[in-house]
Amino acid sequence: MNIDQVLKFVFFDNSVQSYLYALAVFVGIMIVVHIFKTIILIRLKKIAKQTPNLFDDYLVSLVEKNFMPLFYFAAFYLAAQTLTIREAFRSHFDLLTVAVLVLIGINFVIRILDSALKILLLKPEDSESKKKSMRGILNILKGVIWIVGVILLLDNLGFKVSAIIAGLGVGGIAIALAAQAMLGDLFSYFAIFFDRPFEIGDFIIVGDMMGSVEYVGIKTTRLRSLGGEQLVFSNSDLTNSRVRNYKRMQKRRVVFKLGTVYETTSAQVKEIPEIIKNTIKNTPDSVFDRAHFFEFGDFSLIFEVVYIVLSSDYNKYMDIQQSINFALKEEFEKRGIEFAFPTQTLYVNKTA
Repeated sequence: MNIDQVLKFVFFDNSVQSYLYALAVFVGIMIVVHIFKTIILIRLKKIAKQTPNLFDDYLVSLVEKNFMPLFYFAAFYLAAQTLTIREAFRSHFDLLTVAVLVLIGINFVIRILDSALKILLLKPEDSESKKKSMRGILNILKGVIWIVGVILLLDNLGFKVSAIIAGLGVGGIAIALAAQAMLGDLFSYFAIFFDRPFEIGDFIIVGDMMGSVEYVGIKTTRLRSLGGEQLVFSNSDLTNSRVRNYKRMQKRRVVFKLGTVYETTSAQVKEIPEIIKNTIKNTPDSVFDRAHFFEFGDFSLIFEVVYIVLSSDYNKYMDIQQSINFALKEEFEKRGIEFAFPTQTLYVNKTA
């Protein structure tokens, strides 16, 4: 048997020559793809790394991770088109083609979405908590994209997608009614992520409870209280409440009152605001605002004092307040001014 006879030998409806031609097409395309990957793509990577923006880096990564598998499949598909394929195999081959293209398309959309979220919403200086929240949102969006992709695939496979969608619609309404609280927490999670009222590590007060944020999840947010126990809030509770975030407080306004006995002379009363003013001005990291003789109390003369602590740290605020209290006590003792304490005077009339 000579070479011509070998080349013309037919099996599975194609000659050996046809198979060799298909192989040549496949190998030729693969060579072109390999040249593109090893030469052009590497150069594009180097150029992208030299630019300050991240868009070109994501674009090159997108081509490498999504278009390269598409090129490999295109080489196989174009080579197969040169062959005569039986009708029974043709339908299966078309279904395989659709399935591969849908999978590649889903991965492509997910990577585009991932890149867009990172470019538009994330910055290099953002905290790790925000990055974790971003991954949580991306996982939710991935689930939605996969559902849409599977529906498209089923449609191409010949299933009645309209009936499936109608069933999903009715089922979705039932699920939504049964899981209103969960969906509310989910949307509140999105609100917390995009609005950023607090982040992990922030010290917040919600109603009469307070603590440091430890975890922000899709349904719940967890705080660690000052007493050590864990506080768990649903996300909808947090978005519907007034949240005070002390971590973002750049300075603290402090208001406190002190009282002296009624035996304090008028001259001493007039002197006290100036004593308080000088004491606060001589205390580091504090700014005096005002000090006034506020009112006549039940058993004391009450003075109201306002000053600013140039820090958000609670321990530092307490150190400054303590230092002011020590200094005021010393100054009052030097001048013979007495602090008030609850007293009661009883008048007794003697009758004959």
